[in-house]
Amino acid sequence: MIKVPRRTLNKLDRVTMPEQDPLVRATNFVEVNTGLTPEQATVEAMRCLQCKTPTCIDGCPVNIQIDQFIERVANGDIRGAADVIRMDSLLPAICGRVCPQEAQCEGTCVLDKKNKPIAIGHLERYVADTIRRYGLEPPVEPADPSGKSVAIVGSGPAGLACAADLAKSGHKVTIFEALHQPGGVLVYGIPEFRLPKDIVASEIEGLKALGVEVETNAIIGRTTTVEELLSDEGYDAVFVGVGAGLPRFLNVNGENLIGVYSANEFLTRVNLMGAYREDAETPVLDLTGKRVVVFGGGNTAMDSARTPLRLGAEEVRVAYRRTEAEMPARVEEIHHAKEEGIVFDFLVSPVELLGNDDGWLAGVRLQRMELGEPDDSGRRRPVPVEGDIYDLPADVVIVAIGNAPNPLLPATESRLEQTRWGTLAVDESTGRTTMQGVFAGGDIVTGGATVILAMGAGRVAAASIERYLESGVWDETSESASV
Repeated sequence: MIKVPRRTLNKLDRVTMPEQDPLVRATNFVEVNTGLTPEQATVEAMRCLQCKTPTCIDGCPVNIQIDQFIERVANGDIRGAADVIRMDSLLPAICGRVCPQEAQCEGTCVLDKKNKPIAIGHLERYVADTIRRYGLEPPVEPADPSGKSVAIVGSGPAGLACAADLAKSGHKVTIFEALHQPGGVLVYGIPEFRLPKDIVASEIEGLKALGVEVETNAIIGRTTTVEELLSDEGYDAVFVGVGAGLPRFLNVNGENLIGVYSANEFLTRVNLMGAYREDAETPVLDLTGKRVVVFGGGNTAMDSARTPLRLGAEEVRVAYRRTEAEMPARVEEIHHAKEEGIVFDFLVSPVELLGNDDGWLAGVRLQRMELGEPDDSGRRRPVPVEGDIYDLPADVVIVAIGNAPNPLLPATESRLEQTRWGTLAVDESTGRTTMQGVFAGGDIVTGGATVILAMGAGRVAAASIERYLESGVWDETSESASV
């Protein structure tokens, strides 16, 4: 390979991730992005300035030593790069695919000011995929047993990250998952074309190699309570990471019509019933030739819009009450949706869902909006344009306007204090709840957020659990957890 001075590489445009042709991928569930080649990864890594004070690390919720792993990629040491990443994250193949790097590590990259930031997420994915593809994972040597045990409730990103750190310290860790497959939102909430199921399964197998046990079909709060985990089951601590699985609805007439789904229900059906597989025998629902309208503007809305196309829908529209500039979805997801033919209707809000005499959805009634003064989120509040209402035909509506915290577990344990939003009340620096021995993190604490933020919360809680297991003291003065 020709040697190119790094100062020259710094000025090059960042490498573009190869991907399937939009017209092809809109008809299949194969992963959209196909991954960097070794040559692309090397050139992209060499663009890194190797800053003396790498601000990208500050933007990473789990504090991966980004400059160090990228330097190893530039030098062709992929095994070394993987070792650096694994010090802080055991889920690199997942994070490299679904984390909003543009708002986190890449958003704080020095190159973002004059050029384009280093493609940190693409490089993380490249390292993880290369290690797995060529069987370069280092042999796992479980730590010496500590004699302590921890129950993890929920196998989503927060629970998996917490379990990884605790297992590496030698604690006996058991994950309890309510559904029949572990992975939480990584499995039932994110489509196959964005995060293949075998990637999640592989990352979880890595945890099992550390000694982590996984029990599925275990509904904590029903089959067993948190109190019973601590008393009858003998766990020394419990981490609650049950997520935000309660869908929010539009609160308009017609939401009970046949053909109206929450994004949770729709995506869970597709993912857990295997509708994405070519050999799927159980159809989720027949979308062939149907007109679909999705309400929402986040990543879940993009997933809910792009999935029906792959199931045969004739037309899919995303209706969002603000403009594209205010959409919380990743820029890449919006771009991919547009390429695939999704139609976007901005500055509209649902007034009513319209049905036929048989109780089936037939259309949506929309109110034109305009942006007014900023609301609590800092975004300009949408306000109705008086008298500007119109109807659109629709056979299916998918509501993807956010989720509320999972209410089941908190409702069964009065000592777990909740906030007015229904989230668990915790000490933010430690993850400690109001019940001794119980910690929490992820969407059950923050409400719906990102995979990497949930992982960061899981690691903060793991560090706090570690201190609690060592000291046995619960009412100690909180200290900021370092992970």
